Amino acid sequence: MKIRFKATLLCSLFILSLVGCNGSNQSDKNSESKALVVDQANPWKAMNEVEKSIALTNFPDRTLNIVTDYQAIAGQDVTDIVRRAISDCHRAGGGRVVIPAGEYYTKAIHLLSNVNLHLEKDATLKFSTIPTDYAPQVPTRWEGIDCMGMSPLIYAYRQENIAVTGEGVLDGQASWENWWKLRARTSAEDKAIGKFMGKEKLHDFEKNITSIADRIFTENDELRPQFIQFYQCNRILIEGVTLNNAPFWLLHPLMSKNIVVRGVTLDSHGPNNDGCDPESCENVLIEDCVFNTGDDCIAIKSGRNNDGRAWSLPSQNIIVRNCQMKDGHAGVAIGSEISGSCYNVWMENCQIGSPEMDRPFRIKSNAIRGGVVSGFYIRNIDISECKQAVLKLELKYEKVTEGPYYPLFENILLENITCQKSRYGIWIDGLESHTCVRNVTLKNCKFDGITDEKINSIVGAEKVTFHNSSFNGQQLQ
Repeated sequence: MKIRFKATLLCSLFILSLVGCNGSNQSDKNSESKALVVDQANPWKAMNEVEKSIALTNFPDRTLNIVTDYQAIAGQDVTDIVRRAISDCHRAGGGRVVIPAGEYYTKAIHLLSNVNLHLEKDATLKFSTIPTDYAPQVPTRWEGIDCMGMSPLIYAYRQENIAVTGEGVLDGQASWENWWKLRARTSAEDKAIGKFMGKEKLHDFEKNITSIADRIFTENDELRPQFIQFYQCNRILIEGVTLNNAPFWLLHPLMSKNIVVRGVTLDSHGPNNDGCDPESCENVLIEDCVFNTGDDCIAIKSGRNNDGRAWSLPSQNIIVRNCQMKDGHAGVAIGSEISGSCYNVWMENCQIGSPEMDRPFRIKSNAIRGGVVSGFYIRNIDISECKQAVLKLELKYEKVTEGPYYPLFENILLENITCQKSRYGIWIDGLESHTCVRNVTLKNCKFDGITDEKINSIVGAEKVTFHNSSFNGQQLQ
């Protein structure tokens, strides 16, 4: 197992050093499929076609139980046993590795093709909070920037037909006593002498187009790891489990295809605790999930700045339905790391809102990030309340007003949406110098309890239309 992992890592470093983020024909190599053409008069028909096209997981009828087959003991560290069971299951042709009822402790887990990691009811897998337990470094991405960093708690790289399922609990054990206190910021003293760590070092690598193989980050850089990350994988299922107390983002499919996230509970209120962040992913279904998170419930991304443009891998064909979204900076956000663009996101039949929900629907970028967001179709959503606006489009994210890559947001539909309380109905915070938003339509929407006297705030947009929609009881043109 260790020999195979080292060989894979060396191969990964070689491949990544060739990629290098120099942008040379990378879009031609990676953009295998074109954006689906959607009939704007009936975008829901295309959603049905996308759902039918998602290739699903399928596992052999083979079960390896870490207790009965490997003599794991509840209350103890089972890292080596779980890793061995996954390796054995993979070599045998696939199946389920079962974590039975009980409380177990582990370090990083790496999934392999054709393996379903299954947690039975009353099973809890608790992950180490010691950063060195997530070495050696693996190819990953941190806030849209490529690097070699700490392993996510559960990780897979270039694997096929993988799953995490069951009724059990995955507990990252993150708190302000361990992971959450790590801010990945360079001190003022180190900045003064040109010595950088964490985020500043990461951003410097991206800005200067440093080869990815040279972007090595250790635990001293404090870049907290994702809970579950599947990188360049195909046919993924995450179903039924509960994820608590994540160091960073909870679910992070990256450059992967054919993903189903179903019936998952995501409950974590630390910094940067996004619920599910498909990044440069295609054919994704997220349904019947409960989000109660410290950041965006769902945030769709495709890489940041130079790195996103070099890969040129958009996120596309994503369906969100029948979900409950409580706390969060947004229910569904697109961006801000959206430099590789995003096409065709559908959302329906969800319940959103709490006093801590900021914006149910949000798209964010700026003239440095760029990116095209085309096709965000939303219907049949009940919102109890939110702090800012039902729909917020941000073209000046992080107060950037100028740059070489103006974004474009287009073809946005809100249909049959109700909200009981907000500051604005819709808030388009665009640019006066450039029109970067077009074709925003509201149909049969009813927004009450709007507190700002302007009702809506719209700057830098064209073709914003309201059909049979009311704001505080009034229909507006």
